[in-house]
Amino acid sequence: MSKVLVTGANGFIGSNLCRRLLADGYEVHALVRKSSDLQFVESLPLQIFYGDITHPETLNPAMEGVQKVFHVAGLAADWGPFSLFEKINFRGTQNVAKAAEKAGVKRFVYVSTVAFHGFGKQNVTEDDPPANNLIPYAQTKLMAEQWLWDFAKSTSIEITVLRPGNVYGINDRTFLFKYIDALLQGKFAEINYGRSKTCPVYVENLVNIMMLLATEQKAVGNAYLATDGLDICWHQFNSALAKTLGMELPKTSIPYPVAMGAAKVYYGLHKMLRLKPEPFLTPYRINNGGKDYHFSIQKLKDHFGYSPAIGLEEGLKRTVESYRKQNL
Repeated sequence: MSKVLVTGANGFIGSNLCRRLLADGYEVHALVRKSSDLQFVESLPLQIFYGDITHPETLNPAMEGVQKVFHVAGLAADWGPFSLFEKINFRGTQNVAKAAEKAGVKRFVYVSTVAFHGFGKQNVTEDDPPANNLIPYAQTKLMAEQWLWDFAKSTSIEITVLRPGNVYGINDRTFLFKYIDALLQGKFAEINYGRSKTCPVYVENLVNIMMLLATEQKAVGNAYLATDGLDICWHQFNSALAKTLGMELPKTSIPYPVAMGAAKVYYGLHKMLRLKPEPFLTPYRINNGGKDYHFSIQKLKDHFGYSPAIGLEEGLKRTVESYRKQNL
């Protein structure tokens, strides 16, 4: 039985990946912090290792005998100091990669992000340049990816990179569960009537892509944009979600300039007053909903003949079922 390591195994993507790996017969080492909430993985037959990617001395036990590493752990947020994102997303990735090299790991799958490609674009490809003025999350994810490509020149580890779009699905506490909360609480409004293109990817489809990157030789040395390949705008996505919830989609719409102005004021006040809770509105969130944010998966199709197994309707159904189960 092949051993694999998943960092951030207790999280949204990590927990779904662990279930798939176990189903496929892998022996799974799960790296989590001692303070982690393990509700998504506590019933799974994982080998739990307590460690922290920002403390390299804690990583070696989890790496023992591992052939493949899925580096999922990271700080995914649009609020917080650059130094914290650098510590976790950049330095943490360096620590995991170096520990993997020391342990003789064969394949390293890094979960990056589409966010550093920026907004206001359609059909972005892997070769398109990064945007300017990135938020710390996107900037440090890009820094880590660039470092990994340099690292690949001097190591025998096979490195491949995944850049997911807007991931949603079972155990989704980062995106769609909050989105559903806003809908049900009447705090929802579209920007520019939801006309901007978006980039959903259902988490089980994303896991399928991760398995391709972990097993296919063609993946080595390559980065892949990962969405469900839908030509879809936010209004279409929102309407499908509301239908799944059995409710009418609110007709409230806010012009992009008004929404962005409010977000900048709200965000600025949070920074000035040094408030710890994340702001409800941020420029990143307004850009995500108010500008085109759309990516090509042609490279996945060309390299692996990939197509998503689960469509939008079924993906939303499973997500809503998960939301309701967790909110009973």
